[in-house]
Amino acid sequence: MEGVDYLAPERNNAQFDVDEMKIVWAGSREAFEVSDRIARLVASDPNFRKDDRTTLGRKELFKNTLRKAAYAWKRIIELRLNEEEAKRLRSFIDQPAFTDLHWGMFVPAIKGQGTDEQQEKWLPLAYKMQIIGCYAQTELGHGSNVQGLETTATFDPQTDEFVIHSPTLTSCKWWPGGLGKISTHGVIYARLITDGKDHGVHGFIVQLRSLDDHLPLPGITVGDIGMKFGNAAYNTMDNGVLRFDHVRIPRNQMLMRVSQVTREGKYVQSNVPRQLVYGTMVFVRQTIVSDASTALSRAVCIATRYSAVRRQFGSHNGSPETQVINYKTQQARLFPLLASAYAFRFVGEWLKWLYMDVTKRLEAKDFSTLPEAHACTAGLKSLTTSATADGIEECRKLCGGHGYLCSSGLPELFAVYVPACTYEGDNIVLLLQVARHLMKTVSQLGSGKMPVGTTAYMGRAEHLMQCRSDVKQAKDWLRPNVVLEAFEARAFRMSVACAKNLTKFSSPEEGFQELSADLVEAAVAHCQLIVVSKFIEKLQQDIPGKGVKQQLEILCSVYALFLLHKHHGDFLSTGCITPTQASLANEQLRSLYSQVRPNAIALVDAFNYTDHYLGSVLGRYDGNVYPKLYEEAWKDPLNDSVVPDGYHEYVRPMLKQQLRNARL
Repeated sequence: MEGVDYLAPERNNAQFDVDEMKIVWAGSREAFEVSDRIARLVASDPNFRKDDRTTLGRKELFKNTLRKAAYAWKRIIELRLNEEEAKRLRSFIDQPAFTDLHWGMFVPAIKGQGTDEQQEKWLPLAYKMQIIGCYAQTELGHGSNVQGLETTATFDPQTDEFVIHSPTLTSCKWWPGGLGKISTHGVIYARLITDGKDHGVHGFIVQLRSLDDHLPLPGITVGDIGMKFGNAAYNTMDNGVLRFDHVRIPRNQMLMRVSQVTREGKYVQSNVPRQLVYGTMVFVRQTIVSDASTALSRAVCIATRYSAVRRQFGSHNGSPETQVINYKTQQARLFPLLASAYAFRFVGEWLKWLYMDVTKRLEAKDFSTLPEAHACTAGLKSLTTSATADGIEECRKLCGGHGYLCSSGLPELFAVYVPACTYEGDNIVLLLQVARHLMKTVSQLGSGKMPVGTTAYMGRAEHLMQCRSDVKQAKDWLRPNVVLEAFEARAFRMSVACAKNLTKFSSPEEGFQELSADLVEAAVAHCQLIVVSKFIEKLQQDIPGKGVKQQLEILCSVYALFLLHKHHGDFLSTGCITPTQASLANEQLRSLYSQVRPNAIALVDAFNYTDHYLGSVLGRYDGNVYPKLYEEAWKDPLNDSVVPDGYHEYVRPMLKQQLRNARL
C-alpha cells in the first residue's frame, strides 16, 4: 500500500532526539540545513533520475552521465550555489563523473603546487569549466610507487619547452578519471630531466585535446581503458589511457611553486618549502575518510531498515515471524558497522581540523607535525576504506538474497566504493608507511625527543609497558579511560615488539621485508587507537539534545569493544588484558547490542538520506519493500516482451528436436 510507513513503530521507540542527532552527524546546524536542502533539491528533480542506470549499455550510460553533469552545472549557475553547495549537489547526484577529478584533484593540484601566476592563469578557466582537467599520475606499470614512474619531461633549452614522452608501454598513464573521453587538460606527473640529469617526478599542465573540435593534439594517444567491475558503478566514468610521443609544452606549464627550471635550464628550489606539497595529500586523504563514513552509513541504513522489515522463522501458533533484526547474530554483524559509520564520521571531522592545522603550520614554516600528520592520514585512509568496503559487502549479505539484486542499491554501492582501497595509495603500502613512522618514533624515545599528535601516547612508554587492566566486572569496560589505556598499551607493545625484532636482522630493509605482516598489524592497532580516541574526544564535547550523548556513548563502546573482541588475540598476547577480562568485554558488548536495538532505525534516520540518494528498494524510508521489489522486477528490459528475443531462433528448435527424439 502507498503512503504506509511500515517503520513508524520502530521510530516511535527512539530514546533520543533524532533531529539533534542529524545535526551531530552533519557536523553543525548550518551544515545540516545546507545538506538537507541540496539533497531534496536533487531528489525532486526528474533530470537526476538514477533508477534506470543498471539497465543502460556503456555508451548510453556514459552519455547519460554527460547529460547530468551538464545539467548540474546549469543548475549550479542558475541557483548561484557556492563551492560547498555545488560540491554537495554533485555528491547527491550519486554518479561518478569526469567532474569528480576536475574538482577533486586537478583544481587542488594547481592550487597546491602552482605559482601565484599559474593559479591566476589556470584556475579561473577551471572554475568556469572553460577547461576540464584530470590528474594523471598512475601508469600502466606503476601506481603506489610514484618514484618509479617512467613518463619523462625533458627540458629543451633551444625552444624553452619541455618534451613530454612515454618511453615504454608501461609508462602509459592508466586509470585517470575523466581522461578517456572528456578532459581537455591534465596535471601530468613525469620525471623532470635537465641536461641529462633526472630530478625526480614533478607535475606539468598539459593540454590534451583541442578546445575547438575536441580531437587529441598531435603526439597524444588517448582513450578509455574499458569496462570496470559492476553494472553502472564506475562505468559512468571515462577512466583513461594516455601515451605521449614527444609532446612539447611551454616551460611555464611546469608546476613551479616548490621547484623551478630557469630559462637556461637550471633546476632550482623556490623559497616555498617542498613540504607544502604534502598539504594537498592530507586534504585528499581526509576527504576519502569522510567519504568512507558516507558510503558505510548508506549501506548500514539499507541493511538496518530492511532487517526491521524482513521477518523469518520463529512463528508460533499463527503469530508473525521474527524480525531479522531481533536475532543476536544479525545484531552482532550489523550494529558494529553502525557504530563504525559514526566513528569514521567523527574521525573525519577531526581530520578536517588536522588539515587546517597542518596548512597553517606549513605556511609558517613549522614542519614539526608533518611526518605524524602524513602517517596519520595515510593510516586512516587505509583503515576506513578497507573497513567500509568489507562493511558494504557484509550489509549485502545481511540483506539475504534480495541484497544481490541491483534494486537493493548494495551491489552498485560496493562496486563504486571498492576502488578506494587502491586509489590514492594501496592500503597495505600505506600501512607500511605508517609502520615506518612508528618504528622511527619508537627508536627516538630514548633521545628525549617527545612524540607528538596521535603518537603522543608513546611518550608514556614505561607506564604502557607495565600497566595491566583493572577490569573486574563487565560494566568496567564502559569507562573510556579503561578502554583507551587498553588500546594504547596494545598498540605500543606491538610497535615495540616489531622494533625489537627488526634489530635481529643484518639490515633494516631486510627486517622490514621479513616482518612486513607484523608491521602492518602494528599499524592497524595504532590507527584503530586513533579512531577510538577521537570518538571518546567527541563525547567530551557539548552535545545537545535529549539522549543524544547517551546513544553516542553506547555506539562508542560498541565500536571499541567490537574491535577488542575481533582482535582479542593481540590484547591477550601483549598482556594488556586477561582472558577473563576479554570474556567480560564480550559480555558487555552483547548487552550493548540490546541497548542499540530500540534505537537502530532512528540512528540510521539521523543520516538524513533521501530515498533518491540511497537508491535502494530495501532501504526505503517507509519500509514498503515487497510491493516495490515486485514493481521493479517488471521494469527490467527483459520483461518488455513475454517471449524473449532469440526464442524462435535457438530455444524452439531445441524443444522440437527433443520432442521428435522422444517419439522415435
